[in-house]
Amino acid sequence: MSRVANKPVEIPGGVQVSIDGQTIKAKGPKGEGVQDLHVDVVVREESGVLHLARADGTTQELAMVGTMRALTQNLVTGVSQGYEKKLELVGVGYRAQAQGKALNLTLGFSHPVEYPIPEGITIETPSQTEIVVKGADRQKVGQVAAEIRAYRPPEPYKGKGVKYSGEHIIRKEAKKK
Repeated sequence: MSRVANKPVEIPGGVQVSIDGQTIKAKGPKGEGVQDLHVDVVVREESGVLHLARADGTTQELAMVGTMRALTQNLVTGVSQGYEKKLELVGVGYRAQAQGKALNLTLGFSHPVEYPIPEGITIETPSQTEIVVKGADRQKVGQVAAEIRAYRPPEPYKGKGVKYSGEHIIRKEAKKK
């Protein structure tokens, strides 16, 4: 039996949730979002709490209920608190600067890299070597952070590149004579 599927999704204050068939819409202080549910999942709202359950009762549906419950929880948390990922630039001359709708990166290439910021995402650069990606959609925040990291992933010899804050890079020993 899934433990995730049995947990209800609590709706915090300031968040409005509306259910329209298999679609859940949430609106809160950090933005708004929509989540489409699987056809085998039934949702109901009771006094500020969402309950998700199986439509029929087969065991394959239970896994889908757990997945939909987790996605619904991410939706509610995103519109109430938001999500953020922090990136660090490690390397001599590596810099980042957010300008309008683009993020300008200097990553040791012969040209500067310009990353267009997608809709619903805000990028801040508290210092030249730090990038903070914020948004209401957890998947989109993680995808944007991964795309920025993909320009220059950390290398194992000196650790230079774009890495997540708190990420541990396994270092290799240099070649010996």
